[in-house]
Amino acid sequence: MSGSGFKPQLFDQFARIGKALGNGRRLELLELLAQGERGVEALAQAAHLSIANTSQHLQQLLQVGLVSNRREGQSVRYRLADERIVELMAILRALAERSLAEVGRLVATYLTTKDDLEPVSAEDLRRRMRARDVVVLDVRPEEEYRAGHLSGALGVPLAELERRLAEIPADREIVAYCRGPHCILSYEAVARLRAAGRQARRYEDGFPEWKLAGLPVEED
Repeated sequence: MSGSGFKPQLFDQFARIGKALGNGRRLELLELLAQGERGVEALAQAAHLSIANTSQHLQQLLQVGLVSNRREGQSVRYRLADERIVELMAILRALAERSLAEVGRLVATYLTTKDDLEPVSAEDLRRRMRARDVVVLDVRPEEEYRAGHLSGALGVPLAELERRLAEIPADREIVAYCRGPHCILSYEAVARLRAAGRQARRYEDGFPEWKLAGLPVEED
């Protein structure tokens, strides 16, 4: 291989990753897989896609090594191939927030209107967890909570929040979290908790970012 041909071929290989990431539905599937391993049907349901469409997207991600899979009985389960993909997603998100005005408009329209209070940082949340003066609430679906959650977090899916409100201690502030900083589940949970007279705020990130930082997690 000549020196002059090396760089073009190398960047062409890099571009394969970019091409696989160049689809919003694939990015959403990566966010879902950052919560834990899942089968195709569960991913399709969570992303509101057909099973066939989901399978096609997963194959694109599999071909460039962003996801891996394993067979379990008659089904195939997928997971992130590398936890650094969570970092990559965070970089994409930060760049989009800084460079694309449309991202800011969407966040302001769908999220800021629900909760304009300052979210809780990871450092502050960890300190308060040690002091036991906060209730940490995981509002993701039960399957995601079982796959992994913040150590000591109470799992109450958003759809069950009102029915299970009595299970949540009322003598401490509640900090809710879900899949990431743009996950609407935690915004909605905080709004419902405040409407019920509870003190509630959001954790600024989600489970994948907490885990990537090496902070305590548990599995059921």
